[in-house]
Amino acid sequence: MSRRWSSSVATMAEEISKADVESSAASTWKRRLVWPSVLRWIPTSTDHIIAAEKRLLSLVKTPYVQEQVNIGSGPPGSKIRWFRSSSDQPRFINTVTFDSKDECPTLVMVHGYGASQGFFFRNFDALASHFRIIAIDQLGWGGSSRPGFTCKSTEETEAWFIDSFEEWRKAKNLSNFILLGHSFGGYVAAKYALKHPEHVKHLVLIGPAGFSSESDGKSEWLTRFRATWKGTILNHLWESNFTPQKVVRGLGPWGPDLVRRYTSARFGTYSTGDVLTEEESRLLTDYVYHTLAAKASGELCLKYIFSFGAFARMPLLRSASEWKVPTTFIYGFHDWMNYQGAQEARKEMKVPCEIIRVPQGGHFVFIDNPSGFHSAVLFACRRFLAPSLDEQTLPEGLTSV
Repeated sequence: MSRRWSSSVATMAEEISKADVESSAASTWKRRLVWPSVLRWIPTSTDHIIAAEKRLLSLVKTPYVQEQVNIGSGPPGSKIRWFRSSSDQPRFINTVTFDSKDECPTLVMVHGYGASQGFFFRNFDALASHFRIIAIDQLGWGGSSRPGFTCKSTEETEAWFIDSFEEWRKAKNLSNFILLGHSFGGYVAAKYALKHPEHVKHLVLIGPAGFSSESDGKSEWLTRFRATWKGTILNHLWESNFTPQKVVRGLGPWGPDLVRRYTSARFGTYSTGDVLTEEESRLLTDYVYHTLAAKASGELCLKYIFSFGAFARMPLLRSASEWKVPTTFIYGFHDWMNYQGAQEARKEMKVPCEIIRVPQGGHFVFIDNPSGFHSAVLFACRRFLAPSLDEQTLPEGLTSV
């Protein structure tokens, strides 16, 4: 109902504007006057996202450059179209690059599901003193282009993210970099490294999703839950691609308050580590709202990558023997992602693999315990920072599994 109401309001505003002005430029100007942001049903836009990102990154002291990297209209030879259009309209990946010394190794950072690169705001300063940091919003998220999501299978959905990342890499002329991915971003990073190992010299996977499947014999609880009426309803919503972002959009002008309650609880009341300051909480809430409420795109990957219960349809565990890139897994002690999946994968890997656990950290360990997270990343990348550090012992407080 809210969507129809929003459509009616937009149509009404357009008709009023056309009646009052003749030029399209004046029409756009008047619509903005008649329907200011505070009166919109969904008070956001791409401009709002970039502005909120800039406000959040004002907390970071290291200078950076923000750019929209053109990835074209689709990779050559690919059967995946990144938008439902007959034109050759290009798409863009929102990218931030932080100042560094020329000799520093490059660390590319990829966010998880429902997030965007700004979630690493507590980490950029510390890591930029050791790496050339480049963080991106994946296609369909954050400040990147949000084309219509046309994928209809797991294979197509994986190609959406892997191919768009590869086109971004080409546009940036990158190679021989360290690739860090969190949660779903870890899944994408691992899948990318399986397909393009020649460009990645080390993988750092933070609480990665997608290692186990329902058929791995550990989902008895899910079978029992699905048999209940609640499980039946939730499973139907999952298969209908009902995402958390749809709830935020459906609440319209009340959406920001819901997001505020979430960030205050997750990174405040129920935080397992360093609680956000009042300013951090305010700026992160503003940023998260605008990234969640914007047009649905990449978020619609969920049901094609995972079955209900966050079990991967094409689990990474089955590809462990094909791994070609040395890997470090990092988990918060309280991460709901189980590190045992990484342990199982390591048994099959033919490349070096480490598993590190960070205290006082949950799934967003890089926000919960930034200093512990930084220590884990520096340890994981020690041989690239200084050969003499290759034999360094694990920093105090961290646990090797």
